[in-house]
Amino acid sequence: MKPQTKKRLAAACAAMLSLSMLAACTDTGESAGTASAASDTASATGESVTITYSQFSAGDTNIDTLEAMIAAFEEDNPDVKVELQTTGYDDYFTALATKMAGNGAPDCFELNLENFLSYAIRDSIEPLDEYFDRLGASKDDYATGPLNAATYGGKVYGIPQTYSTVVLFYNKDLFDQAGVSYPTEDWTWEDETEAAEKIRALGDDIWGMYQPVTYNELYKAVQQNGGSLVSDDGTEFTMNSPENVETLSMMLSRACGDNRVMPNTVDLAGRGDSDLFKEGKLGMLLTGIWMFDDFSQNIQDFDWDIAVEPGNTQKATHLFSNMAAINKNIDQEKKDAAFRFLNYMATNEKCVKLRVDASWELPVVTDETELAPYLEQTPPDNRQAVMDSMEYSVAPPALIEYGAVVDTMTPILDDAVLNNRPAQETLDEIQEQLTSKNLMNPKS
Repeated sequence: MKPQTKKRLAAACAAMLSLSMLAACTDTGESAGTASAASDTASATGESVTITYSQFSAGDTNIDTLEAMIAAFEEDNPDVKVELQTTGYDDYFTALATKMAGNGAPDCFELNLENFLSYAIRDSIEPLDEYFDRLGASKDDYATGPLNAATYGGKVYGIPQTYSTVVLFYNKDLFDQAGVSYPTEDWTWEDETEAAEKIRALGDDIWGMYQPVTYNELYKAVQQNGGSLVSDDGTEFTMNSPENVETLSMMLSRACGDNRVMPNTVDLAGRGDSDLFKEGKLGMLLTGIWMFDDFSQNIQDFDWDIAVEPGNTQKATHLFSNMAAINKNIDQEKKDAAFRFLNYMATNEKCVKLRVDASWELPVVTDETELAPYLEQTPPDNRQAVMDSMEYSVAPPALIEYGAVVDTMTPILDDAVLNNRPAQETLDEIQEQLTSKNLMNPKS
């Protein structure tokens, strides 16, 4: 792996360390080892245990890969059987919360970074530090950033599974037709918008770009303009700061009015943004690297590539990390089996290879030789942009009431797009509602 790639992976880890406001780092100096002793002991007695694992991230594209990982674990650990439970992302976290509140909670389950913090802050999942020692696993197998992101209050509450980022996908053919040069590392919002306008002019159902006006896009985009949704000490919302108003104004100008470069719901006519890109009718799309496999398989009629997402005063890119946690209310035998399973999924070389071969985000291991094949795969040709993007990764605000914050902001942002409301008015309303609902973390 190139030296610059090593630096950028380190930078991604540093971005995760920004969560240290809520998540104190733990010592990772554990001795290497595996959980094979537990498997051998159980196998010798003929005992077996069945655990349930609930997840959202595999989707239709990677479900076969996930099932192959589970099969590999069960082959190497015949004393444990894994029952897979899959729910789509849109419904997953509501369904999980309902199960956790009742009697149908899974034994272990996947969480994205934002929801993981909410569960950890509430101490509603199992702390895992002692499992590493007792079951012969090693924290040293995990990249420092993902492991620290799985830590709160000095305790490890999750097993990191993957991390990833968002990049700018672009249709080379549409750029060529519009006479626009391909995106470069030096691009800014202005360059991006100018290219989108020229591509939009190619036809009625040809669109310049797609960037949804959502919480996830906003918290990242404001940091491209020197802003933030919360104060530096994490005790106040700063939704309607001048930097944030300027950012939302830019986003709305692309999405609203007769001169919009982004399709609205009517324009999409039931299609998703990725569908529009695959049809060759979208010049640029901001989305995650988890789309590589889908686009590689389903785009045959035009060339596409990726670039680091442009910023305004600075660059800032998404940092996504999926964790797996253990239900603290199950018996100890199942907790041990769940830990062995989750650790295997994250660090075993068979699972790492399966994940890399499928281009299913990035594994969390420290062994750079296992990541090297990822950069060699095409398309996209500029896969190095994934590593370059990690240099600018930013973490989301660490909010206990993350779900309530998103639920409050979403209809207001949707209304701003639908009715082309001014950014200042929109963010003033969001600031007022979040404050009146007392959704900021309590001061320590």
